Amino acid sequence: MTDLTHIAVLDDEHDITLLLANYLGSHGYRVSQLHSGRSLLELMGKDAPVLVLLDLGLPGEDGFAIARQLREHWHCGLVIVTGRGDAVDKVVGLEVGADDYVTKPFDLRELLARIKAVLRRIAPATPAVPVSRPAPRPLLQFAGWELDTAARRLLRPGGAEVTLTSGEFDLLHVLSTHPGRVLSRDFLLESTRGRESGPFDRTIDVQIGRLRRKLETDPERPQIIKSVRGAGYLFVPGVETA
Repeated sequence: MTDLTHIAVLDDEHDITLLLANYLGSHGYRVSQLHSGRSLLELMGKDAPVLVLLDLGLPGEDGFAIARQLREHWHCGLVIVTGRGDAVDKVVGLEVGADDYVTKPFDLRELLARIKAVLRRIAPATPAVPVSRPAPRPLLQFAGWELDTAARRLLRPGGAEVTLTSGEFDLLHVLSTHPGRVLSRDFLLESTRGRESGPFDRTIDVQIGRLRRKLETDPERPQIIKSVRGAGYLFVPGVETA
């Protein structure tokens, strides 16, 4: 088995999968070309890729349903690459856990930059961090919850693990390392996605909504992550380190 980073490209257009396989292969990636949701799920069971490029417009298949299956059963990067550029589709793509959303036609260099950005976010944390940001802490505890920053895991009160996407983990990490401070959307966007990811307007709001559904007893009346009108979001509970 090669040590090259494995990326799966799922698209019903063979020309596109071949184009991406050749281009990404020339940049040091190992690429699997797939043309149906079933073939992707079979691959996930025997040689799971680190990242999936997923087209939504698969004949006779629901691309969003495939994305949900990936998020429910596997930890991997997910970039939706599709001709569906409607704002509603983009929001739904984020809701089901996509790390990024790219519309066709796309620039190969931009797509590569987005792929690299997602891979950096899902890679294990490294010791070096900007001096302007908090140093990594191994275990953050708040309101009975535990965020294990080394293993990138969230444990609910009682110890059961809650599955987070890479974007959700990064956002919760930033919030929990700034307790009691109102953080703007721009700050959260820059801290979690970086400049080169080209995020769309509602990225942070959608991810906050997903986190609330996982953290809050009543997501409609949040007590852990509160909105501050016109300013951003506030992480309410105190945080202890271990």
